[in-house]
Amino acid sequence: MTLRLEGIQFRDFRSYESFSLDGLAGLTVLLGPNAAGKTNAIEGIQLMTAFGSFRNPVAKELVRWNAPNARLSAHLVSASRDLSVQAEIKPGSRSYSLNGKKKAVQDLQGLLPSVVFSPDDLVLAKGAQSRRRAALDLLGCQLSRNHRVIKRDFERLVRHKNALLKDEAPAMLVESVNDMLVPAAVQLYLYRAALAAKLFSRMSEAYSVMAGGAERVEATYVPSWESEDVRDAAQAAPIAFSYAKDEARAALEAALRARAAEERVRKRSVVGPHHDRIEFFIDGRNASTFASQGQQRSLVLAWKMAEVALVREIVGTSPVLLLDDVMSELDPRRRRALVELLAEDTQTFITATDPSCFDGDLLDAARVIDLGRQEPWLR
Repeated sequence: MTLRLEGIQFRDFRSYESFSLDGLAGLTVLLGPNAAGKTNAIEGIQLMTAFGSFRNPVAKELVRWNAPNARLSAHLVSASRDLSVQAEIKPGSRSYSLNGKKKAVQDLQGLLPSVVFSPDDLVLAKGAQSRRRAALDLLGCQLSRNHRVIKRDFERLVRHKNALLKDEAPAMLVESVNDMLVPAAVQLYLYRAALAAKLFSRMSEAYSVMAGGAERVEATYVPSWESEDVRDAAQAAPIAFSYAKDEARAALEAALRARAAEERVRKRSVVGPHHDRIEFFIDGRNASTFASQGQQRSLVLAWKMAEVALVREIVGTSPVLLLDDVMSELDPRRRRALVELLAEDTQTFITATDPSCFDGDLLDAARVIDLGRQEPWLR
């Protein structure tokens, strides 16, 4: 049966000395002025469901000022399961347990997936490629244990290689690390490319609905060994790269040989999934260059809608949906598209500074908590 978040407690987490929410159901709206802790609450819920944060913080940033550690606890229930997940965060470390037994993060991801949409996500359309890769990996890690494990192994190898390059280690030693890095890199590329293809298909459908069919959106996942130009000029569309395992391995090995001298000079690894790219196109034009602000918002909203659809399809349940102060960033048409995600089986948390950006019917169906007051209240 589907798990849901029944309650969550924070102690010495971010701005909170102590905060708890219990008896959670379908829709929870967190209202309050800026700096009231709304985003901190969303981040805490994400840390206990996706086991990652859209802010990409270091551990010490999660601990309240002058506190030795932060503790978070989540109560997950279904008709047949009753689970308690705890997190202890100290400067420099983060540990989790399930029903009192210590667990690695990769063993917990996927229990109750979540999808977050925040104003920072709006940079996905035009921002750094690292944000796009991180968003794809966060989704993949919630959907597949293999994705989680291979990402962890690849990142360890890259850190080791970078340390060798920084120390100007002998070429033979760097090449030996490449021999271990290539299989992990190829596997991570294959996982990402397969996930991206499914995500981009649903993203295109969602965008078309929002645009009334007036615009066509396409996206492509570009491996690091490919050139900067990813458009098929004859078709005015992005190239859909497709590499089988052996083809990807050969291409990566060739790129590593070709750029070995460059890596020596730059003292860091420049080839691999950590330099892959995700490119968006609207009617054949690269969105990073040509998309308007409204088109950027539609792209990111379509991405999030695609994430929800993909989790439902693969896991068989709706993810927890976390919407952090985005209603004010969207026009009425895009708000309506977002509200369509709020199906009866989707547990949702929304933050806002002003209740006027919500339809009355939505607020009537919600539990509303005013973080500007000392105590939560119910509407």
